[in-house]
Amino acid sequence: MAVLEIRGDRAAEFLDAALTQRAVGLPVGEGAPTFLMEADGRIMSPAYVIRDAPDDFRLVVPEERAGRVAAWLRDLSDGYVRFDEDIWAKLPGPLRVREIPAEDPRAVSARAQARFPTDLSDEAAVAIHKPFFIGHRAVDAAHRHRLTPLPVFSYTEPEGAPLKRTTLYELHRELGAKMIPFAGWEMPVWYTSVSEEHRAVRTAAGLFDVSHMGVLEVQGPGARAFLERVTTNDVMALRVGESQYTYLLDPEGRVLDDLIIYALAPDRYMLVVNAANNDRDWAWLNAVARGEVQIDRERPWAMLTDEVILRDLRDRRWGEDCRVDIALQGPQSLKILQSLADGRTGERLAALQRGQVLRAEIQGFDLIISRTGYTGERIGYELFVHPDRAPALFERLLDAGKPFGLRPCGLGARDSTRTEAGLPLYGHELAGPFDLTPGDAGFASFVKLYKPFFIGRKAYMAREAKRTMEVVRFRISEKGVRLPKLGDAVVDRRGRVIGYVTSCAMDSEGLLTGMAWIERSHQAEGTSIGIIVGSGSLPERPKIGDRLTVPIPAQVVSRFMSR
Repeated sequence: MAVLEIRGDRAAEFLDAALTQRAVGLPVGEGAPTFLMEADGRIMSPAYVIRDAPDDFRLVVPEERAGRVAAWLRDLSDGYVRFDEDIWAKLPGPLRVREIPAEDPRAVSARAQARFPTDLSDEAAVAIHKPFFIGHRAVDAAHRHRLTPLPVFSYTEPEGAPLKRTTLYELHRELGAKMIPFAGWEMPVWYTSVSEEHRAVRTAAGLFDVSHMGVLEVQGPGARAFLERVTTNDVMALRVGESQYTYLLDPEGRVLDDLIIYALAPDRYMLVVNAANNDRDWAWLNAVARGEVQIDRERPWAMLTDEVILRDLRDRRWGEDCRVDIALQGPQSLKILQSLADGRTGERLAALQRGQVLRAEIQGFDLIISRTGYTGERIGYELFVHPDRAPALFERLLDAGKPFGLRPCGLGARDSTRTEAGLPLYGHELAGPFDLTPGDAGFASFVKLYKPFFIGRKAYMAREAKRTMEVVRFRISEKGVRLPKLGDAVVDRRGRVIGYVTSCAMDSEGLLTGMAWIERSHQAEGTSIGIIVGSGSLPERPKIGDRLTVPIPAQVVSRFMSR
């Protein structure tokens, strides 16, 4: 026998994909029989895998196959070898792979412990329910007779539920806010006017109550692997203190939600999800974590068995761990926070880069602070605080922000700033009546197709291969025209329908700026287009290729706001 050492901070996820056995869920100090498979589905070698530490494994293989196995693992680790019909996929890496000398005590103990499997039908060596491993097609054939498909996930939105209120509701009323129903909550749409609040965000700062947003937590030894498989972005690229934008897809490649993941510790992640989708996201993640629903239509028995604990941090049973979100956005945001913080905390805030997150206490408030936001501002923060402390924090920030021009802002300015910035909204640029994907929205870079598996990957790739349209940003130079709405037809110079409006709002200069999903042939910056305002509410929506009349002239501008 020969013994190989595999080390690296992605070793568990790497081996989980390279072996027929589970590596992510293998306890430290334990081992298990397994196989390595060739790209064509033949057995490369039987093996025995041992986990010595979270990022340190030993693999025992027959001596005559050690050279090939080591070369195979190194090439897989470096991403230089094709292991499947899928040319995009590669395994996590790079890792260190070396042969341990035969006389080394670690090699001796590993050889003594090893037990090689002999057949693919050996259930102790094959974790058939894993969502992906090299050679799974050949292995599936040997086990298919005993596999039962899982049910398809379903969720029904509750009807007639009373509107919920954040802990800042009474404060909003005191501040004169206009309250409206939104995503099941009673929320402020504006305090003075949308245009004034929009302008404050762009020139000074705006303070938003976004405590209706869902704040979830995934923790445990399998947290990273779990999120890697249920979201589209590369969670393994996240270091503690960083965040990333990503998506939840269903097995058909449809968008369930877009969200931000914050890495708070190596085994603890915080997720911020849309308020309207919170309950469904929560049900979906729990059903997936418990192995109760299908995650792959081609392998309907596949399930995730990563060891995770899910918590809804708005649930009061979590006591001091509870968190809700308040957003401070605009060029003066850092100065406002620093005016409340001590010198050391102020320095940490100044050093915080976009997307980074830290924990700090500011004037008695225990906060998780991230430099993120939904307004397009380069300087902006989201402050995660206990819900009972949210009103006091909101008032403290307003008082501290008066010299800097800070204003409380409602949903109207939140929507107009994100539209001006070109940021997608679920139900408009994602999912919604046109069932838009991240690729449609212009955010395909947040879907990492090099990951060999995430839920919805194959279906998403199939849709991308056929996609002919994408979201652009447009601007209407004429003032005093009606506001285009979701679904209004977009036409070319000859009146031919080339797409549909997804969002539109007043921008910083008092002009209408919006987004539209249109054919690729008309997406170049500077292209003249027309918008048939009101056509989206017709009994029958205009079809691509139809000819309409009397469009409002508009022009395609840069995909994202330039400051």
